Amino acid sequence: MDAIEQANALLRERGYAERDLAVHTGPRGKALLKGNKIISPLSDDAEVVLRVVRELVPTDGALGAKILRPAELRAKL
Repeated sequence: MDAIEQANALLRERGYAERDLAVHTGPRGKALLKGNKIISPLSDDAEVVLRVVRELVPTDGALGAKILRPAELRAKL
């Protein structure tokens, strides 16, 4: 299982539907964390995006009506 698949499995375990938050393959070997629960896509190496999902993305229930912000996630890395 690669980093993108691992990240998506973690997001599903945390209650996110793919339309709300998922990791996709991006241009030039990057991975994109995007969906309705993030204000704009977060783009970085797949391992970095996996780390963000693993360490910084709360469960869907804990996030509630809030929206994730890429700048805030990066600041916490």
